[in-house]
Amino acid sequence: MRVYVPLTLPGLAEAHKTGELGSGPFLAYAVTPALREWYLSEDIEELEYAALSRAALASLRLLAADPGAVRRRVVVAVDVADGAASADPDRGLDPAALGEVTVTATLPLAKAAAVHVDADDAEQDVAAAADALEAADGGDDDAQFVVDGADDHELLWYATQEIPHLVGLA
Repeated sequence: MRVYVPLTLPGLAEAHKTGELGSGPFLAYAVTPALREWYLSEDIEELEYAALSRAALASLRLLAADPGAVRRRVVVAVDVADGAASADPDRGLDPAALGEVTVTATLPLAKAAAVHVDADDAEQDVAAAADALEAADGGDDDAQFVVDGADDHELLWYATQEIPHLVGLA
């Protein structure tokens, strides 16, 4: 199973330093039954992109909580054993929990398949989205429009060998 772990650049730097993405339990995102049902797609690439997008939103939430972090969303893709992550059946189709899984084991950074990070030109929109997130969560349509603006920027794909370069940005 591929899971998508939301981070920030300082979080990626810490993972690079410790060699671990996290020690369980922690939240990540994956193609879950609820995500499949919500998106009504059988295309695994589309579903994985949806899980990646959910992790990008979670990364935005991490940025909102850390005003000192560089305003770039970070998601690390990791392949784990099927039993290492599980969805909470009680959260079902809660839109806020789509694709959410709990990883129960320690994830070594060495197991990462790729890292996805915003480009430089996304920083302004990501910063505005992080600032607007609380108002958007409260139902403010204008703030939601600003948050959705971060999605106009595709996360770039980086090989794991590029992590030292990426953390130099933090």
